[in-house]
Amino acid sequence: MPRVLTVSDEIVESLWTDRVAERHGDVDLVLAAGDLPFDYLDFLASTLDRPLVFVPGNHDADLSGYTNRRGLWLRSGFPARYPGPVGAVNADGLVVEAAGLRIAGLGGSIRYNDGPNQWTERQQTRRAARLVRAARRRRIDVLLTHSPPRDVGDREDPPHRGFACLHMVVDRLKPVVLVHGHIHPHGQPVPDRVLGDTRVLNTVGYRILDMP
Repeated sequence: MPRVLTVSDEIVESLWTDRVAERHGDVDLVLAAGDLPFDYLDFLASTLDRPLVFVPGNHDADLSGYTNRRGLWLRSGFPARYPGPVGAVNADGLVVEAAGLRIAGLGGSIRYNDGPNQWTERQQTRRAARLVRAARRRRIDVLLTHSPPRDVGDREDPPHRGFACLHMVVDRLKPVVLVHGHIHPHGQPVPDRVLGDTRVLNTVGYRILDMP
């Protein structure tokens, strides 16, 4: 049973210390749902010495177009400094495997200004359809997103509306759990929700999950 540390959006000071290895050294994987400093993610991955899989949030840098060839980062065919967390796996639009889990990722938020990692519903629907095809009808354990599905833990203000297309993704991929960020609880309790047979949880701050 893999144990997973999930994080997003808000730095947890107790995690940004060497004692994190004492408290959470038993985790097998770190999942990050966006909008955290990349050096924070680097610290977690290196201090815990565990793989880290992430998707970008709407306040993260644009990581599209970067490729890695034999340790050299390229963008548009030219050497470039990669702005993301080195050694982590960007699962945005992909299906990846880590710690025995199959993880499908879809980053970004609904478009509300000209910032990076923002998508209209139509754009995200196209990205979601490509993700479903990439899964090839195989089992998915975790759907890792930055934004929640529409009407499942999102908000009514324009920047915090969820994506309706995530309902289709959950229906097709049937993940055990959907992990998202983006919606700050501001001290209020955030109950887990259910979409079909999928548990939907908000991981702003951090959570510890024992995956079946």
